[in-house]
Amino acid sequence: MKCLAISDLFITKDMMEDGLVELRNQGVEITIKEWLHEDLEALQRDNIKLEQEGSEAIALPAEILDGIEDYDIIITQFAPIGKQVIDKSNNLKILGVLRAGIENVNYRYAEEKGTKVFNTPGRSNTSVSEFTVGLILSEIRNISRGNYYLKNGKWEKNYPNGILSPELKESTIGIIGYGAIGQRVADLLRPFGGRIIFFDDYFKGEAEDTQVDLDTLVREADIISMHYRLTEQTKHMLNKVHFEKMKKTAVVINSARSGLINERDLIEALQEKVIAGAAVDVYDQEPLPQDHPYLQLGNITITPHIAGSTIGNFANSPKILAKRIIQEISNLAIKRGE
Repeated sequence: MKCLAISDLFITKDMMEDGLVELRNQGVEITIKEWLHEDLEALQRDNIKLEQEGSEAIALPAEILDGIEDYDIIITQFAPIGKQVIDKSNNLKILGVLRAGIENVNYRYAEEKGTKVFNTPGRSNTSVSEFTVGLILSEIRNISRGNYYLKNGKWEKNYPNGILSPELKESTIGIIGYGAIGQRVADLLRPFGGRIIFFDDYFKGEAEDTQVDLDTLVREADIISMHYRLTEQTKHMLNKVHFEKMKKTAVVINSARSGLINERDLIEALQEKVIAGAAVDVYDQEPLPQDHPYLQLGNITITPHIAGSTIGNFANSPKILAKRIIQEISNLAIKRGE
């Protein structure tokens, strides 16, 4: 079998080579081509466009499409695989996506054509959950604000949440979305000693933490952290109605998707001190415009969409996907009686 792996500035050619060793050891002939960008910002712009508009929004360059009909397997992270690519890929049996989200792949069309589509769920569990805890601590304990003031020559101890900061031990933490990342965040926070509650319409089974409805969570939580997948149903699932129900001392954390929260409503809630603060890593428009209201607020911690940006996250993704593909190759062989 032949495999085309499309690398980029995050999962580099070397990472792809190292990560797909097991696949190569199974006799798969691997070709790696690069989806080149001038810098990470340019790649991120294309990524956001694909997430918002779908797999047909950007075309792959001709050099990547050249000879694509020869490959049985295509592996991508951010590079778009739309109808044009799928139609040209006459031998395509497996399409692998090196991330949990598959917005850059027309997976429904691929499956209609008989192609199996695999992603890498769980690749960001560690990176995003650890970062989320960092955002929580930075916001409630004024770590980034203290750093900013000191570097600008000011010894400041009075912040938007007061002179004395809250502690996690005495806080109720509300997790919205109790999937792999939400549960990992809960695991990391539990030793601090706070009370953990969660809302998730899709969660069934036993949980160490207390499951509540969304209305109860926004009323009771001191810290609210978003971990839902963004869909038409979950878009703006936190908005003005919910901010008005929250404690005035509440803090909102978003390291998932910007669209889960109505950004305009969050800005107004922070401006009017309806809630105490927020920490955000994702935005409706990226990179963040220089005139964005977040930049004028003293009660928000902002970071440039880096929650998942760890070596482990990106380097391990091809290894995770390779194992899934090897299992599928084995299944295909069994069906053929090999």
